[in-house]
Amino acid sequence: MILVSLFDILGPVMVGPSSSHTAGACRLGLVARAILGGMPERALIRLHGSFAATGDGHGTKRAIVGGLIGLPPDDLRLREAFHEAEDAGMEWSFENVDLGDDAHPNSVVFELTREGETVHITGASIGGGRIEVTELNGFPVSLGGDYHTLVVLARDEPGTIMTITSRFAAENINLATMRVDRTGRHKDALMTIEADAPIPDTLLEDLREFSWLRWARRVEQVAGG
Repeated sequence: MILVSLFDILGPVMVGPSSSHTAGACRLGLVARAILGGMPERALIRLHGSFAATGDGHGTKRAIVGGLIGLPPDDLRLREAFHEAEDAGMEWSFENVDLGDDAHPNSVVFELTREGETVHITGASIGGGRIEVTELNGFPVSLGGDYHTLVVLARDEPGTIMTITSRFAAENINLATMRVDRTGRHKDALMTIEADAPIPDTLLEDLREFSWLRWARRVEQVAGG
């Protein structure tokens, strides 16, 4: 039996005109901002396919910039997102990019900089306001914003996964999915952990005590539920 949610039937609550080109685009900006750890100081945003073709007319550019400064899809200030971003002190630019025939037509590539750190994120608006982040700093990922998510970049050492999962157990938080990729043995490992409950500050503070941690970011749920 296939379950269809009310969200699937009615679509997201949003500032229009298009769920894919505005609500989804805004959510991609929100998730990218969360992965970076806050509003970027500078953002280079590359649009592919339909995003590039209709970015101005469908409000995609304003929606992405709005997401990057923390505006949700139903915030009326999205219509003035460029002015809001200027007031917030964010610099941004757009380019068109060809990611090839295999890429989703509503794809975006972020190059975001904040406090000396730069992250590269690729994602797509896959319909009905839903999104999927597919690449982070060269690591393959699959983040849809349907869960409360912890993203961890760490040095690959024995016991790191057990340490992190034990912290979730100590907080009585159930894990939905977990994915680990690494560049090589004892090199960098990226973990994406989706959970059924919000990730508390105490869990993040505990992880920051470990020398193998490079960074840990909390990505709030932006869709589903």
